[in-house]
Amino acid sequence: MSFLKLKNISKKYDKDTLVVENLCLELEKKEFLVLLGPSGCGKSTLLRIVSGLESPSGGVLLLNGKRINDLAPKDRKIGMVFQNYALYPHLSVFDNLAFPLKVKKINKVSIKNKVNEIAEIVGLNNYLDRKPKQLSGGQKQRVALARALIVNPDIFLFDEPLSNLDATLRHSMRQEILRIHNSSGAASIYVTHD
Repeated sequence: MSFLKLKNISKKYDKDTLVVENLCLELEKKEFLVLLGPSGCGKSTLLRIVSGLESPSGGVLLLNGKRINDLAPKDRKIGMVFQNYALYPHLSVFDNLAFPLKVKKINKVSIKNKVNEIAEIVGLNNYLDRKPKQLSGGQKQRVALARALIVNPDIFLFDEPLSNLDATLRHSMRQEILRIHNSSGAASIYVTHD
């Protein structure tokens, strides 16, 4: 049985705008899948459907054989890294990383320990008191990666995560994403037009 299975997934925004049509896809645990295509072809919409941020117009999503169409995003064990980082500008790096754990009502001591552990893994331990505006693009991307990693996801969703970085930084961050994928044991779906 596939770890993640999408059966005949469709997404319509109105009666004339069909973005995804009858997509079938299977993903195994630890697999790294890249979806390549031009802007506007439905790649990001598909990630938003898998994450639970959008509902499909039709079809079934199965995770470990269980239907997750109606499961809230916080209950899916999915870490998503967005193209624009999606960091809270008014929160410190520590609080940006702690946010998904606070939503799950994890105790403060466990949150502090987990944030420090993840910050060490991605090299952010010296930046925990800074706000996003005080970080470089690469540091912001590391915060976004760490926030996805902190929930110990079964699946990583990467939505064009490197498009805002220069070529040199993109190369090093690609290596970092692969390292995190390989060490986590999670499945990954990486969307890009590059």
